[in-house]
Amino acid sequence: MKIRIAIVGYGNLGRGVESAVSFCDDMELVAVFTRRDPQNVDTHTNVPVYHIDKAIEMKNDIDVMVLCGGSANDLPEQTPELAEHFNVIDSFDTHARIPEHFANVDAASRKGDKISLISAGWDPGLFSFNRMISQAILPNGNDYTFWGKGVSQGHSDAIRRIKGVVDARQYTIPIEEAVEQVRSGNNPELSTREKHKRVCYVVAEDGADLAAIEKEIVTMPNYFADYDTTVNFISMEELVANHNGIPHGGMVFRTGVTGFNGTNKHVIEYKIQLDSNPEFTSSVITAYARAIYRMYTDGARGCKTVFDVAPGLLHPASAEELRRNLL
Repeated sequence: MKIRIAIVGYGNLGRGVESAVSFCDDMELVAVFTRRDPQNVDTHTNVPVYHIDKAIEMKNDIDVMVLCGGSANDLPEQTPELAEHFNVIDSFDTHARIPEHFANVDAASRKGDKISLISAGWDPGLFSFNRMISQAILPNGNDYTFWGKGVSQGHSDAIRRIKGVVDARQYTIPIEEAVEQVRSGNNPELSTREKHKRVCYVVAEDGADLAAIEKEIVTMPNYFADYDTTVNFISMEELVANHNGIPHGGMVFRTGVTGFNGTNKHVIEYKIQLDSNPEFTSSVITAYARAIYRMYTDGARGCKTVFDVAPGLLHPASAEELRRNLL
């Protein structure tokens, strides 16, 4: 029997999940839920589209609900609300608020006797997992994470929420000198500002207060305040022509030493390079949706993160097949 998946929110991430599920023989997409008029939402696979208010009526027809809203405003409310009624997974990526979000979702899941997983994706998500593994292997060392060059969906969404903004793209750019210092094993002390810069391209409404928009961006806590941030106001035509893709990527490093004298240096590097940030993120989410459904059928309840999921549960193959073919 296939795992029945539903999507909440049909933007870039939601369409990515739709695509990812279509490649999984053990899953089927049964519904898309939206806050928009369902009549105005056309899906690629012709899956039925319903208004979000109809979701609870279908709780017995869905195994895992994938929440594809934004971290700034959607997920803090949607995930706890739906976690009481469904097994849910989200990609909440505001790092500083993850403990708070986890507590809210965990309480809702346990109240409804469900399982949930928050912050699935590549960071938080795969990068988090690699940081954890690398720390365990090299306890005497340092962590470094670099993001980009690429478009951050969460940061772009946060800009679009600002009054007077029509659309926006935000690029996170690693500072190359810092990357090379880390890769060489020098264990540099780097501040947040020394590792990355942020460049924003913003389309504003006619007559909008550009100075106020720029100030709100560069002072936004958890997003831009700790970085050197450049804001460029451009036309919609220029945004479409030059910034229509959603590439991204990044690197996780762990540098450390072993031996009683600490003389042997080691560098662990995990790197990804993505043509489509939302499609890759969606593929990660879809794999973790499989994992939490398996955990749910084995009796697990409450909120989980990538740290709580055995890696073998992500793969459609059985444990026996994985041992034979991949171990």
